[in-house]
Amino acid sequence: MKTEKISDAVVRRLPVYLRYLNELSSRDVSTVSSQELGQKLDLNPAQIRKDLAYFGDFGRKGIGYDVTYLIEKIRHILNLDQQISVALVGAGNLGQALSNYNTYLNDNMKIVAVFDASPAKVGSKINSLMIQPIEELEETVIKENIRIAIITVPDFEAQRVADQLVRAGIQAILNFAPSILKVPSEVRVHAADFTTDLLSLAYYLDNGKENQTNESEVAD
Repeated sequence: MKTEKISDAVVRRLPVYLRYLNELSSRDVSTVSSQELGQKLDLNPAQIRKDLAYFGDFGRKGIGYDVTYLIEKIRHILNLDQQISVALVGAGNLGQALSNYNTYLNDNMKIVAVFDASPAKVGSKINSLMIQPIEELEETVIKENIRIAIITVPDFEAQRVADQLVRAGIQAILNFAPSILKVPSEVRVHAADFTTDLLSLAYYLDNGKENQTNESEVAD
């Protein structure tokens, strides 16, 4: 693996490659070329080769990539060859939907604990997981060796929850709350803001056509 810093964009593309490779494997496809990957994923084949080359020489000239071998290597790169336990904080509608999605997660990555501050929700179950009181968060995270957490609480509660997770030793957070979290530099935070993404899409309803027209005029 190269020692230079690997960009977030490269890391975010790896699960995309893995998902399609798993699809190929399920169809008993043994090899695939970067051209085939590029066509299916709408990516430049050279970009795919460059992304994978950051982590090793996995392809064979004239043959392409061995699907099973590349799946194994990408799973290792993403740490999916080890058990990764995930905690979810916030058992509202979104939290319940994410918990039910557990079935589709990788076998080695599972939501193993759900927490909520509402006494009305504590004790009920979501997809076989019993909702625990927020007071049990730190103890459970440590006991279950949970390393990743998902936050789906209201924005005014998000920072307090993040602080609890950090104290418990959480290393990465996926934040669905519409707020910016302040955490130590060693804790990784990814924001998933549905509202911002949805509102930004509105820009392209008309401006997308306008931009295409302007680009055509420049080209002419």
